[in-house]
Amino acid sequence: MTDLEILPETMSAWETIGSDGPGRIRRVQRPVPQAGAGEVLVRVEACGVCRTDLHVTEGDLPEHRPHVIPGHEVVGQVVALGDGASRFVIGDRIGIAWLRSTCGVCRWCRSGRENLCRSARFTGWDEDGGYAAFATVPEGHAYRVPPQIDAEQAAPLLCAGIIGYRALRRAAVPPGGRLGIYGFGASAHITAQIALAQGAEVHVLTRGEDARQLALDLGASSAGPADGPPPVPLDASILFAPAGELVPVALAGLEQGGTLALAGIHVSDIPTLAYQQHLFREKTLTSVTANTRQDGEELLALAARLGLRSTVTSYPFDAADHALDDLKEGRFAGVAVLRHAQPPAP
Repeated sequence: MTDLEILPETMSAWETIGSDGPGRIRRVQRPVPQAGAGEVLVRVEACGVCRTDLHVTEGDLPEHRPHVIPGHEVVGQVVALGDGASRFVIGDRIGIAWLRSTCGVCRWCRSGRENLCRSARFTGWDEDGGYAAFATVPEGHAYRVPPQIDAEQAAPLLCAGIIGYRALRRAAVPPGGRLGIYGFGASAHITAQIALAQGAEVHVLTRGEDARQLALDLGASSAGPADGPPPVPLDASILFAPAGELVPVALAGLEQGGTLALAGIHVSDIPTLAYQQHLFREKTLTSVTANTRQDGEELLALAARLGLRSTVTSYPFDAADHALDDLKEGRFAGVAVLRHAQPPAP
């Protein structure tokens, strides 16, 4: 059901091109989706541009749905409810994240590790996402957006923020410990703020002078090249850059007993590791796979409490292809967000 607003029949969207030809995405007209049972329909206000969108659109990840609409950092207003949907009401502002649904009954779901559910489905990969005027989501996998966080700031929290938060937990930084961050894009610059607020000493290793300066501005103790040694041995590190060649570098930079967490859904091939140099003395190499809904709820509450702020480059919805190009070429520091022109108030 909807409120008194009459929704359009069609909408503008961007879809993946896939095997149809060169390029990543193309502009199309699509029918406005209908909210199914237990789902809500959202009018999209903002959608973050995530590196995973590049992996989906460029074929680094296998195609799950031909001509899918990318985008999984979606903030918008509920405009329609599917049958049985009751968690939200018309007008609520909610977020749609990468994890769209899980089976709820497997041993991973029942043990609180739904991010490992083998039947999980993902926004902007298995189902259409937020590079469109409207999107649907199962109500149980949507997030209430804290009122003090505007749409442009909330969007990157829904993947960059959540994954960074989970990666920080997986890295097991000891209290007051030294954390290395390799790569300093969307997720990393949010994670750095959380780590600093928790008392960690943060050292950033990344390409690009703008990214290094942003790291220092946020409070990092140092910022140097990604392929160089850190200035001090690190108790934990997170690799955000999808560069497998940095794994041995990051492991070598760890103190004994340290942990390296790989935060990307896609990482290029990792060179051969030397046991004595890279793993001996109880170093740990781990990975991050998606997120749980608990991660998302905790991160959004933390963001509101700490006043986390993303460095945002805003693009109009019409420029989604340019935003992806700029992301790939590293033309901005922080995050990119697509903004939709909203309809006038009645």
